[in-house]
Amino acid sequence: MIETLRLVNFRCFEQVSLSLDQGGRILVGENAQGKTSLLEAVCLLLRLQSPRARQTRQLIREGAEEFGIAGEAWGRTLQVRGNRKGLVLRSEGEEVSVRREYLAESGLVVWMGNEDLDLVRGGGESRRRFLDFIATQVEGDYRYHWSRYRKALSARNRYLKSYSAREGVVLAYTKMLLEHGSEMIRLRKALCENLAPLAGGNQEVISGAREELGITYVDRSKGDLEAAFAEVEESETRRGVTLAGPHRDDVKLTIAGRSAKDFGSEGQQRTVALALKLAQGELLRKLGNRPPVYLIDDVFGELDPRRRNALMSLLPADAQKLITTTNLDWWKKSGLELGVSEVREGQVS
Repeated sequence: MIETLRLVNFRCFEQVSLSLDQGGRILVGENAQGKTSLLEAVCLLLRLQSPRARQTRQLIREGAEEFGIAGEAWGRTLQVRGNRKGLVLRSEGEEVSVRREYLAESGLVVWMGNEDLDLVRGGGESRRRFLDFIATQVEGDYRYHWSRYRKALSARNRYLKSYSAREGVVLAYTKMLLEHGSEMIRLRKALCENLAPLAGGNQEVISGAREELGITYVDRSKGDLEAAFAEVEESETRRGVTLAGPHRDDVKLTIAGRSAKDFGSEGQQRTVALALKLAQGELLRKLGNRPPVYLIDDVFGELDPRRRNALMSLLPADAQKLITTTNLDWWKKSGLELGVSEVREGQVS
């Protein structure tokens, strides 16, 4: 669990210190007051990833040169300092230069928000990110392959624009994509197989009906990544972009055999999104051997009573839950026993 959280020059917060109970806390306030930024800080402290920002500089408070996040988590003192050059990590006061070592000592995270509907309604990128976020938390090798693949992909796309002059370089990067991409596909497929029964059970509980949820990894290379690259070689030369690999794969979600995206009602799509995120938590616990922290961003107030009650019943009692909301009407009826803090204009009381 996270016992304390301290921020300096992070987003809208100049300086804030917060103690957290074992069960968690509810953060209430109007929109644009900093509630989500507190959850984002926890995610960054534990996983070195922001669910909202692409670049470190976006996290620095206006007028400051860097930000700092620190906290006591699972009996250890963790610190992350960020500036325009990147992140500096410390554990127990000692600088950690290898991210994998830092992450091995931190905690696991499930992020839940209204944007989760994109898992069902959106394009393949949302579903790929969903799998990648699970895999990088529980599979150390996956983070390595994922990082190497992204760097090779970026470089290959640059050289593809002048393919005739740099054919040897492009082929070298193709070999890297084959090596790391094949492992990414293998691990993603395994994750989908493990997620399917967990999400299916959640789907039935939340919907109150026997709705069979299907989760299938769509490998566009059809099991032969090398052949897939050979097939698109001419098109890649013409278009100057990499057209094969796991960065173009997807996850097919179905309800009773029909596409959840194309045929599911809004209620069914919300249920699928909740079922997937709850399954993520179950799988993280199973593979990571400890319960994750649930960061729940303004979800409860948007759900109808049936789905809200189902979600609360499925959240593990022994897991820490940090919840943001704009009102407490739902909480007063929920029986959920958590402390409440108010967030207003970058201050927490």
